[in-house]
Amino acid sequence: METQIATSGLAHVWSQGDWVIRTVALVLLAMSLATWIIILWKALDQRAQRAQAKGVEGFWHSADFAEGLDKLGTAEGNPFRAVAIEGREASRHILGKDGRNGTQLHDSLDVSDWVERSLRKSVDDFQARAQAGLSVLASVASTAPFVGLFGTVWGIYHALLGIGAAGQVSIDQVAGPIGEALIMTALGLVVAIPAVLGYNALLRGNKGVQHQLNRFAHDLHAYFVTGARVTAGGGGKVLPMKKA
Repeated sequence: METQIATSGLAHVWSQGDWVIRTVALVLLAMSLATWIIILWKALDQRAQRAQAKGVEGFWHSADFAEGLDKLGTAEGNPFRAVAIEGREASRHILGKDGRNGTQLHDSLDVSDWVERSLRKSVDDFQARAQAGLSVLASVASTAPFVGLFGTVWGIYHALLGIGAAGQVSIDQVAGPIGEALIMTALGLVVAIPAVLGYNALLRGNKGVQHQLNRFAHDLHAYFVTGARVTAGGGGKVLPMKKA
């Protein structure tokens, strides 16, 4: 029994397989490594972004804009801080407070339109960064089973050739090679399933952060245009901030 186990499984498939089987195995290994690297990388990013989102309410209860930025945090890549700074610079530019001389074509835009476009640009930049890597997970999830299936078909083909060359066929001669070939299909599923689950989980996480960022951008737009944050029913007391 132990001898049969030793002469079967992944190690035996690798040692007995030709260059096609080994290439398929290496491709699946590369897909698996890429999947787990992206999942861990994006999960850590989303964890940091959810922590950064907690500073939004403190931002609105700051004495001035500079203090609000400090409460948002100074970590590189903070989308909430980036949106706030983008809105501030857009407001200063359209109102002529950035020290520039002369006029430009976009100076004819309405203040609300210009600030809205600038905030939307910052939100879109974050969304593009947040989606980075998810296409790799989607590709792995959709192609890994077929890569494994190709390895299985190729392995079965060579197993049948070997059985045919042997002349005499028994269940032992068939079960071993065919079972080893089917391992490639199992490997394809092992690679694809984490990619599918990771893609769906990261997509949900991105939507949650994007929802909070869009709400923050909406409040910033109201603040830069009207000087106050929009609150439901006007019941929530928010300290007015001094514009930077």
